[in-house]
Amino acid sequence: MTDRDSLDRHNPARTTDRVGSVPIATADDVDRAVAAAGTAARDWVREPVGRRADALRAVAGTLERRAEDTAVLLARESGKPLADARGEVLFSAAVARWYADAAPGLLADRETDDARGRLTVRQRPYGPVAALTPWNAPVVLTLLKLAPALVAGNALLVKPSPLAPLAVDGLLRECAGHFPPGLLHVLHGHEDTAAALVGHSGVFKVAFTGGERAGRAVGALAAAALTPTTMELGGNDPAILLEDADLTDQAMDRLVMACLATAGQVCMAVKRVYVPRSALDGFVTAFTAAADRVVRLGDPLRPGVSVGPVVTAGSADRLTALAADAVRAGARAIPLGTACPDTDLTAGHFVRPLLLTGVDDRMPVVAGEQFGPLVPVLAYDDEDDVVERANAGELGLGASVWSADEERAFTFAARLDAGFCFVNTHNRTGMSLRAPFGGVKRSGHGREYGAEGLAEYVQPCVVHAPGAFRRGGGGMAPGAYPVPGR
Repeated sequence: MTDRDSLDRHNPARTTDRVGSVPIATADDVDRAVAAAGTAARDWVREPVGRRADALRAVAGTLERRAEDTAVLLARESGKPLADARGEVLFSAAVARWYADAAPGLLADRETDDARGRLTVRQRPYGPVAALTPWNAPVVLTLLKLAPALVAGNALLVKPSPLAPLAVDGLLRECAGHFPPGLLHVLHGHEDTAAALVGHSGVFKVAFTGGERAGRAVGALAAAALTPTTMELGGNDPAILLEDADLTDQAMDRLVMACLATAGQVCMAVKRVYVPRSALDGFVTAFTAAADRVVRLGDPLRPGVSVGPVVTAGSADRLTALAADAVRAGARAIPLGTACPDTDLTAGHFVRPLLLTGVDDRMPVVAGEQFGPLVPVLAYDDEDDVVERANAGELGLGASVWSADEERAFTFAARLDAGFCFVNTHNRTGMSLRAPFGGVKRSGHGREYGAEGLAEYVQPCVVHAPGAFRRGGGGMAPGAYPVPGR
């Protein structure tokens, strides 16, 4: 295999460490996989939903059995701390089990037979589905597509990110054995592989998680083929502390990691924090103290490390420039946490976490999705002011409200342009398997998690015999419309 045929991945914490490689799929590989998926899907949909659910439970078992080895590989290829990587794999198993348990009820036909007629609504799968997954949570974001798609009766073709292909590749190749041949595929490569898959005439649904630029390209290709999409794109999530927010150590520890988990490279991470002006100084003190407790920057395989490197040298350079630009414009940069003494931070793509004070909403580090361990904090004067500022911009993925009064927090959250609003937490600690997740505005469309996540992979199809034309029905005049409500 030549370098042109394979995709190598190096450890972002030690860039001289080659973690592994995967084969790059050609256009012919994509054609063969899509053809096999189409054939397999036609048989798979005829399997009882209970049989499909059992296959998902077997996937969950594989994830649990391989959790430790997969977590180490994921930490090495992505820079995610080992404990986080282990948690991601085990949470992915929970996703598979949730959909296995929920699918029989959610996919059941809906039958009505009364004076208005006989109506059957059934949930029909699309067939071959393409899933394009990112590098920052590759296992769970693959399972959030695999589990609902396959239990609904589809086939799945997964194209992982070239920045974290290894853990997903190993898991999918083993999990494919739980399904009929040809039903589950993994195809590696860059933009040309993605384009061949998304634009293929044999693919009938595309699910994408990633950034805005790639999302626009995927959306354009899918639109040209009239292929429906589910898209979870970026976010510029605000965390808003109301004046009665309880800044306990536990709450502050939670907020710090909501900003800095996976070195801030999470779509639903806190990207900006709004604090009442009167509470700003106390907040800065509490936040930096919490970071001293919970932030340790270093090699993701070292015990106790909570923040690893960013994924590429380009990301590190961009984040360093963003912070320098803010400081030149008058911001103050406060280092957060400590560095692990036995890690050579010059050997990888490490960026020191920073709290940025003295910033304003127009600075690039606030106005855009910085996607790194930079935490801008901004003062606000009243609730109308902070709502307007939090809702500014084109993104609307997540947000959070922090208050000692839960009812007040829920009322306030209803004013925010966000697809998912957390209360007194943010990021992973606020997720629920039953709660649909996705964005508004330019943060995407469609949902993952919950019943809504399964609904993305089926189409309601109807069989209807109107009461007017059944035996004993009175009939209607030709061309007439039915009476509303009948």
